[in-house]
Amino acid sequence: MLDVETTGLDTARDEVIELAMVKFTYLADDRIAQITDVFSSFNEPQNPIPAEITDLTGITDEMVLGHRIDSEAVAAFAAGAGIIIAHNANFDRRFAERYWPLFQQKAWACSATEVEWRKHGFDGSRLGYLLAGVGLFHQAHRAIDDCRALVEILASNLPKPNRSALAVLLGRARRKAMRIWAEQSPFELKDELKKRGYRWSDGADGRPRSWYIDVDEADEVTEIEFLRTTIYLRDVELRVQAMNAINRFSVRA
Repeated sequence: MLDVETTGLDTARDEVIELAMVKFTYLADDRIAQITDVFSSFNEPQNPIPAEITDLTGITDEMVLGHRIDSEAVAAFAAGAGIIIAHNANFDRRFAERYWPLFQQKAWACSATEVEWRKHGFDGSRLGYLLAGVGLFHQAHRAIDDCRALVEILASNLPKPNRSALAVLLGRARRKAMRIWAEQSPFELKDELKKRGYRWSDGADGRPRSWYIDVDEADEVTEIEFLRTTIYLRDVELRVQAMNAINRFSVRA
């Protein structure tokens, strides 16, 4: 498990102020066995921590003063990890790759988006909702506390498949997906795309400024047909990328 606290939401410019990782083992049936190690470190940014970030995390300039995250210690801790799990991997992975290149070659999974929590009876995918759903609570927005909370959530069984939440997450992470971009789609049809599960990329990170969706490889033809017949109303060539746990959530994708 990995979580970062940062000075803001810009993954290219803002700075990490805290990194936490929890190392654990899991069994052949993808149930968590035990926590084996914990890493937690502050990092002093170049500029003062914004007041709204301190309000959110409780981390002050005084707490991080003089602290640096040891890159060699991070690499040593994460070297043997089979997969990195974050609760917002689209955010955490980009910071992790920027600071510590080791994470570029790791498989990643996102516990927030790769488990359909509402279908499993939860009120949403936020950590607070998930903890409440398994009868727990925690001190939110500190990296190490969020990591420990996530371990507890993924160790719990989901009632409908009668499998651990970790098993459901890893099953999704292991599957290959196709990312289909609906570039220059008609603005008036954006609600149709949102309803179908498309997400918006604002182009700030080098990706296309466009709606996109990730679908299983077997569903690629069906999704392209939907775009051609419902959105574009013509035969159009679409940008399609193969996604897996190595490049999913990475800025390199």
